[in-house]
Amino acid sequence: MSEWLVLAIAMALVCALVLACTLLRHRRVAEDEDTSETPDVIEYMTMMVGVVYAIVLGLAIAGVWEARGSAEDSVRREAQALYEVTQRADVYPAPVRDRIRGEVDAYVSHTVSVDWPRLTSGQAASTEGAKLLGTLRTDVTHQSPTTELQAQAYQPLLDHIAAADDARHSRMQSDESTLPGVVWFGLLVGGVVTVGLIFTLQIRRSGRELLLAGLFSALIVFLLFMVWSFDAPYGRDGSDSAAPFEDLFPAVSIAAAR
Repeated sequence: MSEWLVLAIAMALVCALVLACTLLRHRRVAEDEDTSETPDVIEYMTMMVGVVYAIVLGLAIAGVWEARGSAEDSVRREAQALYEVTQRADVYPAPVRDRIRGEVDAYVSHTVSVDWPRLTSGQAASTEGAKLLGTLRTDVTHQSPTTELQAQAYQPLLDHIAAADDARHSRMQSDESTLPGVVWFGLLVGGVVTVGLIFTLQIRRSGRELLLAGLFSALIVFLLFMVWSFDAPYGRDGSDSAAPFEDLFPAVSIAAAR
């Protein structure tokens, strides 16, 4: 099921629940109850709870957004470093150049076709990627330069492989959920309390007030959905986060997708 469909269903259900509770409350209200005024202390408490929850929710959004950006940067650095390896290997003879590029392609193919489905499903990356990268590092390290041009490209090649390895470790460390369970508990309970407090303001059955109550509830659901979506650094579905690899190695990515 699409994430957007889940969001639409959740927003519709929460709005329907809020409106139904409001209408049910007005059916059960006593005839002599005055619904035109709200005690000042209730308005103050509602405002304070709303402000505190907005701060916590904002910090949660900022945290998952930063974690998503850091994960995307690690992927970009890894893909760019490997791409530089394939370009700088051009100074070697054809057999060596093709072998190095083939090892890079094998690593990229494994990353896109095997690691990414595991990352997006919450599993750890496989150890095969480390073996493929280690093979590439060993091959380049043992390839002694025979010309001045190869000597100039030798150390940059090793540096780019080291950068790719470092970015890979950063990617593997960023595959877990950003927010701990206690924070999620606070966000969900806070959302229920914040939405529930609107009933203490004695909402009447006017179209304007019902519309505002529904929109407020839908906004809370949307913000929680956004936190949930960004809490997975590499996405909840598909391999869109592997775009840097697909852009720099289109042929390998297409072959891996088949």
